[in-house]
Amino acid sequence: MSRALSTAAADAAGGVGASGAAGAADAPLVFITGASSGIGQALAAGYARAGWRLALVARRAAETSAWAEAQGLQGGRCAVYAADVAQVDSIVAAARCCLAQQGLPDVVIANAGISVGIDSAERADLEVLRDTFATNNLGMAATFHPFIEAMRARRAGTLVGIASVAAIRGLPGHGAYCASKAAVVAYCESLRGELRASGVAVVTLLPGYVATPLTARNPYPMPFLLTPEQFAARAINAIGARRSYAVIPWPMAIAARLLRLLPNALFDRIFAGRPRKPRRRR
Repeated sequence: MSRALSTAAADAAGGVGASGAAGAADAPLVFITGASSGIGQALAAGYARAGWRLALVARRAAETSAWAEAQGLQGGRCAVYAADVAQVDSIVAAARCCLAQQGLPDVVIANAGISVGIDSAERADLEVLRDTFATNNLGMAATFHPFIEAMRARRAGTLVGIASVAAIRGLPGHGAYCASKAAVVAYCESLRGELRASGVAVVTLLPGYVATPLTARNPYPMPFLLTPEQFAARAINAIGARRSYAVIPWPMAIAARLLRLLPNALFDRIFAGRPRKPRRRR
């Protein structure tokens, strides 16, 4: 592994990274969780092409470091931190390591998430519900937490929460994910109000269907399916414009709005026979 991706500050956050190089020091910095694959990796690639420095967080740090090196992200352009967002101390330590090693990010993207079907009649699935909220909700707040005061003091910065169109209506068998993403939307809206006068923007993005490991096992049609790269390009534009709320792609926004308007009885009949998200394998 190159010097640019050598181990650094591992005792602080399990980080694998690069100290800043003079040529990259002035480039803006983006901090992305869930960066080992899918949307997170595509966002990292998109920001790298735009000349940004990267702070990438993943449980699979070695794989993420290998990907970054293969992309030629050397010379202080990228650092990778091993952390689990569901463990508050883990992600907070990674964020503090980023602050010490790379500085305060301009954009923080809380992307890490899990999606597993549940059946509330099954005792084991209550653990799935808890794990989903620990990752998708507590993990998001813990990702933002270490940066908020510094962004307030600087009076600049953008916090990005990755929600889902699944937040708009609850789907049978998908209660954990739908509920967690609805909570993301409400949480980000609350945070946006709290930070409104501070110069810090809060952006909520609701992806439709994106071809990632999270959707690979879905046993039902996925209309308006995007590649991670297609989603990332549109997401980066929305983040740059500091849009408070965006559904990507826009046709899914129309479909989701129509679903929201359906009377409950009709909605229930339409989705009664829909295949369910697979439950956690034991």
